[in-house]
Amino acid sequence: MPALRTASSRCRPASARGLACAVALAAALAAPGALAAGAVPAAQGAAAATSRAPSTNVDWLVAAGDADIDRAFAQARAQSRPLLLYWGATWCPPCNQLKATFFNRQDFAAASRSFVAVHVDGDQRGAQRIGARFKVSGYPTVLLLRADGSEITRLPGEADPERLMGMLQLGMAGGRPAAAVLADFEAGRRLAAGEWRMLAFYSWATDEQQLVAAAGKPELLARLAVAASASGSSADADTQTRLWMAAAAASDDGRGIKADTALRARLLAVLADPLQARRHADIVAGSAAEIVRALSAEETAERRQLLGVYTAALRRMEGDATLSRGDRLGALLARIDLARLDQPADAVKVELPQSLLAEVRAHVARDDREITDGYEREALIPGGAYALGRAGLWAESDALLKSNLARSQSPYALMIQLAGNARRSGRDADALAWHARAFDESRGPATRLQWGASYLGALVELAPQDGARIERVAAQLFDEAAADPGSFAGRSARSLKRVGDRLASWAAGGGRDAVLDRLRRQLDGICPKVDAADGQRDACRKLLAREAAAGAAAGTAARS
Repeated sequence: MPALRTASSRCRPASARGLACAVALAAALAAPGALAAGAVPAAQGAAAATSRAPSTNVDWLVAAGDADIDRAFAQARAQSRPLLLYWGATWCPPCNQLKATFFNRQDFAAASRSFVAVHVDGDQRGAQRIGARFKVSGYPTVLLLRADGSEITRLPGEADPERLMGMLQLGMAGGRPAAAVLADFEAGRRLAAGEWRMLAFYSWATDEQQLVAAAGKPELLARLAVAASASGSSADADTQTRLWMAAAAASDDGRGIKADTALRARLLAVLADPLQARRHADIVAGSAAEIVRALSAEETAERRQLLGVYTAALRRMEGDATLSRGDRLGALLARIDLARLDQPADAVKVELPQSLLAEVRAHVARDDREITDGYEREALIPGGAYALGRAGLWAESDALLKSNLARSQSPYALMIQLAGNARRSGRDADALAWHARAFDESRGPATRLQWGASYLGALVELAPQDGARIERVAAQLFDEAAADPGSFAGRSARSLKRVGDRLASWAAGGGRDAVLDRLRRQLDGICPKVDAADGQRDACRKLLAREAAAGAAAGTAARS
């Protein structure tokens, strides 16, 4: 799996390891945007995205509602098998990378005879309720569950396919749930080697605070790394290395591990060893900048040494034909990140060596020219465009995206990335135009609400005077939300909250109460029909609650 961190709302957070979606990051960076005057009718735009099975070599069960999930678990119980649940979306680059490198493997197909494979496309009507049920949000997430519905583990989709297969087999071999293993660790009980391995290779990036609160993850990983390496531990050397790497990647702002000479020496040895670096390629490349910052201070000998060894390791990974193209592109992106390390994180114009810029251009052009697999192309074109942008090559990033619009199964995803490029480059008019096209052409209820929330943010930020258009966008999004039973759950609920927050902030500017009153009346007709389960109806009612608007107004006054 790629170590490419291109993305955003997860897909995965931009700091997460793995092929995190360039598309979603572009949506976040392009938060400003506007609705074109001729927006597509809601009934057409809200059409569900076409859902394709993740692979043709496995008998996937498609689930879009609780009844589908219940049938899948009934089958698992009848066959005494665990259940593997894949949560993804058509447009999501790392999802497509999983399809291109893991789900299509023969050993995965063979293993599937021992579990029930379930595919949940987050853009099917009602699917976001399934996401809320299983506490999954970011695309992709892969869960292994017992037939009784209890979770065994979350699989690290960004890991090397062979490593991922090993973790799947470990979970299927009767191992205890990761939560139970962690509880034993916290209670001071001795862990078996396989249990240490389950924790080390658990998908912490998609934990969604099921095992640990987000704020507590750095400290937990640090404690796990120390304990795994202590005398008498049954954790093997590879597991210890994984935990130290994960702890370093998660440490920030004084939380997590405290760098010392011994720890730097340990990780320098990993980077200098081609075999070890490759075995942990997802973290080595996916968290390069985070690890360097955690282990060294600016303008120190330790920083210079670490950068030298790290860059050499990444160069080897770029040239390793046994790695996927995604991993190799991820290694290149990590080199860009390291070259940008002492420059502002959000800098648009960056100073990079000309030799590195030449390598970026050549690498991305080669991928564009050589990739023939459709899934791999959907994964790597957004990643290549993101790499070009990170290198400051915005015009070339735009050209790559535009040249692939006609070839993409989800061109609206490339359009939202073009909007992000334009916004970052200060081309607001272009950003608005691309946002308009992206929203008009987007498919699937969850994606449309996500894209629409960015749309509305664009209007509020770039065209706050255009009240009629802002109202039209919001009204359309509320109409579309009313048509999908999953709109007030999971990712969709968060998208709608962003809409409500943006509207409240905009109205705080004064003179806009009439617009909010009309939108509230619209919601008054929608919210009573929303399922009250799991707080969904309450979420609807809170969207434009007067106290929320008052809070936004107070915040605006405080900032002025």
